[in-house]
Amino acid sequence: MIHFDLEGLRSESEELNKKTLADDFWTDSDAAQKVLQEKKAIDDKIKAYEELLGEFEDLEELLDLCDEMEAEGETEEAEQEADDIISSFEQLKKKLDSYRVTTLLSGKYDRKNALLSVHAGAGGVDAMDWTEMLLRMYTRWAENHGFKVDVVDVQDDTEAGIKSATFFIEGTNAYGYLKHEKGVHRLVRISPFNAAGKRQTSFAALEVMPEMDDVGDVEIKPEDLRIDTYRSSGAGGQHVNKTDSAIRITHIPTNIVVTCQNERSQHQNKDMAMKILISRLADLKEQQHKETLKEIKGDFSQITWGSQIRSYVFQPYTLVKDHRTGAEAGNVQAVMDGDIDIFINEELKQL
Repeated sequence: MIHFDLEGLRSESEELNKKTLADDFWTDSDAAQKVLQEKKAIDDKIKAYEELLGEFEDLEELLDLCDEMEAEGETEEAEQEADDIISSFEQLKKKLDSYRVTTLLSGKYDRKNALLSVHAGAGGVDAMDWTEMLLRMYTRWAENHGFKVDVVDVQDDTEAGIKSATFFIEGTNAYGYLKHEKGVHRLVRISPFNAAGKRQTSFAALEVMPEMDDVGDVEIKPEDLRIDTYRSSGAGGQHVNKTDSAIRITHIPTNIVVTCQNERSQHQNKDMAMKILISRLADLKEQQHKETLKEIKGDFSQITWGSQIRSYVFQPYTLVKDHRTGAEAGNVQAVMDGDIDIFINEELKQL
């Protein structure tokens, strides 16, 4: 499968450039910004390729120079040059590996922002705590990559942690990078909530969908929606716990339920909830060849042993292992601080 088409990228950049020159380009400022962002992402990919190519050509010239030195008897200088070449090659190889991953992001929605929802599974209060830890992990990953995170709904647990959370990660290729993170994540550790200090296994599940800009061909009938308001809970400012600003939208035909309570007004929460619903329905439509909604969304009612895509072991040893690719990391703390690129990249390379 060809993942990289340089001429195709250049043609796409040129077409987008033509759009920016149209007289009515700035009539819709939001649409204009999206075009500019898309063009920048393509131009950055082309520029990175050309810079890599230039570095390889420079390295090739250095190899020729090294051969000439050796042929002229300048052995010591040639050896020093060879050491520099090896060091440069190792650095260039890392850049190439990183760039190769970006070329794998060629899917229909890969460039889009990502909509994520994390849900607690089996494991009681430990699972709630684990769910909050995963929210933090993906937030840290996003921040490390210069992406913006917007948490739009959090369902707190009464004792510790959270039952679920929905959040956007905004940035070029956010969905492409994160789409394979969807699934069940398993934690093994000595439970801080167990007085006997026993080892506890907990589960949480992650949904990942692309953010959809508009309804498009997704049909949403008003009569198919049940919209409920309720009082927001948790931290959020003076408006919280005083007005029924939180929104719950149920799409009756599919029984998809969307909630939003972190915006400052009922109107903003409703707009955000509709945005999430559109993304969920678009994702459903994209995968309609699946037989049932259960297959499409993942059977999150069974977030338990045997269904995990990755295990995070804190005790009796430290290891994070992806069960699909075999990728492993021993520094659990680094992983929980967002260092999960090894897992993301290995999964993308399997495509």
